[in-house]
Amino acid sequence: MSAPRGDRTRRSTSGRHAGLALLDELPDIDAADVARCARVLLRRPLLRADGPDGDLLPLVYRHRAVLVELFTTVLGYRLVVERRFARLYKTGPGQDATRGEPGLTPRAYAYFALAVACLTGAGRQILLSRLVADIRAAAVEAGIAVVDDYADRRALTAGLRHLVALGVITETEGTVGPWSNEAPTEALITVDTDLLALLVAGPLREAEDGADLVVLAARPGARGVEHTLRRRLVEDPVITHAELTDAESTWLRRNQRRESVLLDRAFGLMTETRVEGVAVTDPEEYLTDVVFPGTGTVARIALLALPELLGLREPDADGTHPVTTAEVFQTCDDLVNAYPAAWSRQATEDPHQLCREVLALLERLGLATSDGRGGWSLSPAAHRWAPTADDQPLSSGAGRALREPAEPPSAPPVWSLFDEG
Repeated sequence: MSAPRGDRTRRSTSGRHAGLALLDELPDIDAADVARCARVLLRRPLLRADGPDGDLLPLVYRHRAVLVELFTTVLGYRLVVERRFARLYKTGPGQDATRGEPGLTPRAYAYFALAVACLTGAGRQILLSRLVADIRAAAVEAGIAVVDDYADRRALTAGLRHLVALGVITETEGTVGPWSNEAPTEALITVDTDLLALLVAGPLREAEDGADLVVLAARPGARGVEHTLRRRLVEDPVITHAELTDAESTWLRRNQRRESVLLDRAFGLMTETRVEGVAVTDPEEYLTDVVFPGTGTVARIALLALPELLGLREPDADGTHPVTTAEVFQTCDDLVNAYPAAWSRQATEDPHQLCREVLALLERLGLATSDGRGGWSLSPAAHRWAPTADDQPLSSGAGRALREPAEPPSAPPVWSLFDEG
């Protein structure tokens, strides 16, 4: 793929990516500040002065010109910075069902979207009862069945509370909380119309329906494969060559060393490159929305189940390990029964639900992929958590897992593991 015209001269003279060249032109302190701000914006795409990490907004505003160019060049993201807020417009996740705001169910998401639509013409203030009535009317108009029960009210409340957390609406009098009667407790809500206008990132005017909007919101950036893959490296924990197209895999193999340097300099991310693909980690765990290994029962059982599941059978040619839901259930059940006092009783009282939660966690981490028919494929990256003896030399046993591919390799070998170096 040919380089954009404005970038070709810089590459030909320095051999470096424009994002690296941009950082190289800054004093070390400023370059560190820019990387710090970029990390905050990746974690808080809507950054406001009175919100989480809001103390860094002045620094973001100071370096806004460099940050705008950095995100445009490196990821193809649009960045808007004002004194009160900064908004990073990321692309959508497409059909990836593992991404989403924790705590929001699909129905809560629907109510959140309907609330945004209703608030657009509501003015600066609105009563909660009026907003709820407008949302329900909009739901009926959109063909969404409204059942006024506890679960429905809880979903509606969650959608509204998320707007409060974003700073889009403020509880001037009263509160947006759960209610048990037919109508919510009255409250006066103030709307921040400036923030409201920044919420929607997808191209609404171009989309014909919801499905079309999902596709358009996830379209690649101006640099095609380069932006598509780099976004995945930043946003996803694991990318394997088996899931990429030939063009994407070729680009990643050709540029993997340069990309490692770029992600480290620009965002503080570390890459582990193996013949099967690339794993990206944040040493500070700031950009990690799911910490693994974790301290909860589901996370610990998932961690202990991985070595057992990986050892059930030989891997396929692409390094993935096929397992079934029944095998995952049995492995989790064996762990629960072997160490009954180690787990939360609430988490283990329903073995089938525990199995579903373990698989959901592994899927969200990119370590498991469902075929939709009860079968699962465990990623080669799952071997990063396989136990090894403390006195075992890294060059023996799993030593072949640590081989770095040639630059670029002509073809991947039949099998190698992701493993910690």
